[in-house]
Amino acid sequence: MLFVFIGIGAVLALVAAVVALGAYLRYRRARIGLQDRLASEVESLSRRTGELERGLTALQERSAQLPISIAGLQQNLSTLQVLTGALAGSLVQAQKVLSYSALKTLSASHLGRLLRVPDRSGGSPS
Repeated sequence: MLFVFIGIGAVLALVAAVVALGAYLRYRRARIGLQDRLASEVESLSRRTGELERGLTALQERSAQLPISIAGLQQNLSTLQVLTGALAGSLVQAQKVLSYSALKTLSASHLGRLLRVPDRSGGSPS
C-alpha cells in the first residue's frame, strides 16, 4: 500500500514538473518577444534622435544666417542639441543592455523551441 502512495506521489510530482517547465518556457517566450519589441522601439527612437540632431544642426546653421541674430533661440537650440545628444547616448546604452540580455536568453529560447510545449489555449507554439 505504501508503494502505491509513493507511485502516485511520483506521478503527481512528474506532472507538476512538466506543467512548471511549460509555464517557464511560455514565460521565456513572452519575455523574449517583449525584449525584441523593446529593442526595435529603442532602435527606432535612436534613428529618430539622429534625424532630430541633424534637423537641429540645420536649424542652428539657418538661425546663424538670419540678419538679426536671435540669441535666445540659439541658446535654446544649443540646449536642445545637448539634450538630444544625451538621449542618443542613453539609447545606445539601452541597445547594448538589450543585446547582452538577448544573448543570455538565446539558449533558453532554443531549448523552448526544441521541447515545443503547447500553450494552454490549445494553439500551436510560436
